[in-house]
Amino acid sequence: MNKPEAKKRIEKLQGQIEDLRYRYHVLNDPSVTDDIKDSLEKELKGLEVEFPDLVDIHSPTNRVAGTPLDKFVKVQHAVRMLSLNDVFNEEELNEWEVRVKKLLPEDKRETVQFFCEVKLDGLAVSLIYKDGVFVQGATRGDGFVGEDVTQNLRTIESIPLKLYFNLQKSPLARILSSNNYLEVRGEIVMRRSVLKELNVRQEKEGKSLFANTRNAAAGAVRQLDRSLTAQRRLDFFAYDIVQSEMDGVKFPFATHSTKHEILADLGFKVYPHDEITKDLDEVKKVLKKIGKLREKFDYGTDGVVVSVDESELQGQLGIVGKAPRYMIAYKYPAEKATTQVLDISVRVGRTGVLTPVAHFKPTLVAGSTVAKATLHNIDQIERLGLRIGDTVVIQKAGDVIPEVVEVLLKLRTGKEKKFKMASHCPVCGGVVEQRVAASKKDTQSVAYFCTNQQCPAKNSRGMQHFVTIFEIYEVGPKILDRFQKEGLISDAADLFTLGKEDIQGLDRFGEKSAENIVKSIQDHKKQPLAKFIYALGILHVGEQTAEDLAKYFHTLEKAMGASVEDINSVENIGPVVSKSVYDYFHTKENLVYIQKLLKNGVSVESYKLVASSLKLSGKTFVITGTLSAMSRDEAKKKIKALGGKVTESVSKQTSYVVVGTEPGSKANKAEQLGVKILDEQKFLDIL
Repeated sequence: MNKPEAKKRIEKLQGQIEDLRYRYHVLNDPSVTDDIKDSLEKELKGLEVEFPDLVDIHSPTNRVAGTPLDKFVKVQHAVRMLSLNDVFNEEELNEWEVRVKKLLPEDKRETVQFFCEVKLDGLAVSLIYKDGVFVQGATRGDGFVGEDVTQNLRTIESIPLKLYFNLQKSPLARILSSNNYLEVRGEIVMRRSVLKELNVRQEKEGKSLFANTRNAAAGAVRQLDRSLTAQRRLDFFAYDIVQSEMDGVKFPFATHSTKHEILADLGFKVYPHDEITKDLDEVKKVLKKIGKLREKFDYGTDGVVVSVDESELQGQLGIVGKAPRYMIAYKYPAEKATTQVLDISVRVGRTGVLTPVAHFKPTLVAGSTVAKATLHNIDQIERLGLRIGDTVVIQKAGDVIPEVVEVLLKLRTGKEKKFKMASHCPVCGGVVEQRVAASKKDTQSVAYFCTNQQCPAKNSRGMQHFVTIFEIYEVGPKILDRFQKEGLISDAADLFTLGKEDIQGLDRFGEKSAENIVKSIQDHKKQPLAKFIYALGILHVGEQTAEDLAKYFHTLEKAMGASVEDINSVENIGPVVSKSVYDYFHTKENLVYIQKLLKNGVSVESYKLVASSLKLSGKTFVITGTLSAMSRDEAKKKIKALGGKVTESVSKQTSYVVVGTEPGSKANKAEQLGVKILDEQKFLDIL
């Protein structure tokens, strides 16, 4: 075969392989087999080897080729990747419809149509096509900036490297396939059946099992070696066309449902079961139908996305905070399952608190296998009436966190055993005692604590807490454990004595990583008083209490020398917390530890307000979600510098709730209580 003939044959083979890809992934054609595709790819690969100058970078044989990356590069999204607000029942769905219709023109309120699509449980990504060719893929990140994972996404066969179009079905798709610029968004997912096979292999190789398809998919996309991504057999489902331009002119789409049709015609997989509905009653019928079907899906899903279908109306409704007004995610109730409690163990936290943990037979719940769940405290065990050996009902709160919700008493055999909290710490053998709660009321706590100040579990978790508060992000839990095991450190104070030469000799620690660790530690030696107090891990002292102590005493010396009465005078601090703080600063081991920190170079800044004005005095803020202009810690500092106060929970006394991307339930609570919500721009305007 000469070169011109080879060129024609290569083009035909590429077209045929792409057609098979389209039929298999988009049309779900059962007649397409791997054998046919493999045979064609083998012939194509042979021709590419024989005629290397004819090799196309976008050839289907080139999905996995290439050397591993050193790191992921940040990518600025041209259009922000938004999140969705959630609703959990029909009442909340009705309230959303009322809010939407209030903002629409009167003549549109009764005719508005909704589009329903299954919400897949995976990783959102953005795909960029230029002149019909896939050139860049990025993760969502904070919505503004993600990571370039193009090479990994190329390994996913359901992502077309060149845009395909079904001319018979959609002449429009042909136009879009050759546009100068096209941005498609969708979800990277893993099938449940693939996860099951993957975990069997992980178990045989003695590796950790993956908790669920979402984690497995997200981890696969962030592999620096794309061959590892390819092994995970991921899928991609498209759900939106964000931008489409030809010669600088944007292409308009009349409806969101039209985009789904065009995406399928361009060669993308679009998840079935999407429907256009004329009103909310029809939406509810779709929700019930999907609710019955979803347990049979091979892909994890926790809900249905409901949106106003007409694009013009979407533009009128706009965006508030991190989410569009015209779109909502309806979440189904947590999936439940039954299992048997095999044992109850005790975990020791950084403050020495002992937490009971239920261990049960591995059970599939909401798409993933779980084998344990925290029982929180003795009160929870007594409320449930739980015994070792009981058959229980478990569920995943928000389809994520497993919890025990009910004991099936009628299934008891009489062999069940009551749980009794250990009298001695399971880690160090220290004496365990029950302590008074952190409350102004004289109520007995349900918490049990290890009293040994040198307990290894307390020390390890205490160090993790310390480096987190000091923002020494180069030193994670595994590195701390390694340093302890190697005898480099016995407490957090020892970190500040480490040099590059101490670390780089360890296995898997090179010169560069050693330099980065030492630099991160040294760069964070100087800390404000409030952070220093918080980092000490004093029982009952959280971030706000540490701030209150610093604001009242101004210096570390005054805080350490204060009497119980002095501490009790601090706003929002009661007798229990006062005694805890006093006891900490009057325990010999703790004083030695603080002096060691100072001797090793830690510098504590006295508390001061550095602001030209205290214009936020008397205002209380709650921050939820991720901010793009600054970190949440930086935002807190700015609020406090202007005299404001930052708390973690929303109440009627809260002045403002600042909403970034991916906020939690705090935003919903603020709306319920009528607390003013600020998006990031309005927050910056106030500052």
